[in-house]
Amino acid sequence: MKRIISFILLSIMLTTVGFAQTLPYLKDPTFQPGEVLKYKLRYGFISAATGTLSVQKSKYSFGVNDAIHLSAFGQTSGAFSKFYTVKNQYDSYIDQSNFLPILYTENIRENNYRRVEYATFDHKIKQVKGKKGTFKSPTAQTFDLVSAYYFSRNLDFSGLKSGDKFKITYFLNDEVAQLGVEYIGVEKVKSVLGELECIKLSPEISPGRIFKKNSRLYLWVTNDGNRIPVKAQVDILIGSVTMDLVSADGLKYPLGKRVSYSK
Repeated sequence: MKRIISFILLSIMLTTVGFAQTLPYLKDPTFQPGEVLKYKLRYGFISAATGTLSVQKSKYSFGVNDAIHLSAFGQTSGAFSKFYTVKNQYDSYIDQSNFLPILYTENIRENNYRRVEYATFDHKIKQVKGKKGTFKSPTAQTFDLVSAYYFSRNLDFSGLKSGDKFKITYFLNDEVAQLGVEYIGVEKVKSVLGELECIKLSPEISPGRIFKKNSRLYLWVTNDGNRIPVKAQVDILIGSVTMDLVSADGLKYPLGKRVSYSK
């Protein structure tokens, strides 16, 4: 069970990754400093974890005109926290002109396990440097798990049709990898913030100790100016895990308001 919790907490960010191998992006960001999104994770009907994503102006310039600090925090909650405690902090500093990461840090606390990591990105030479060395990337757009999420919110979905698939390149756990995502379509989803029209996506997952052979992970992202994840759901070997949006503050656009790039 603790493997499931750790995986799903990471998935709050990674599975919301949109797409991409050098794909064009919207010039005007869908998010702004002051945005705070909160989520809860359920195993069946049991509360298992919470997650918070936030945006603020960076205290450091990194030599760019508009550096942004992206933050993600996940922790176990309820009955799960009594036998397995997770408190993980992830921070990414990006250049808002192209949404590419400059610096990424993570502070992992899971029971008695501790890990502090960092990565710096040089997109011109397709290179990532971490604590354990230098890693080459196949593309000039390589992300950490937090910046990948925010970049995906700024992709142009207008040309997508059901069944289209794309990939995004990311660096995690001293490895450069790619995540594939399938575009399913548009459908309405009920949430605590009301019924919302959403873009439905299906990120890749691998069957094994956690997922059933035919399991699929589904993600619903608002089809408005904000492009925020509302819900994610996946069947596991025993039961299912669901992530739901609890609150959304500091949004750039009113929730549910369609814009020029809505599907």
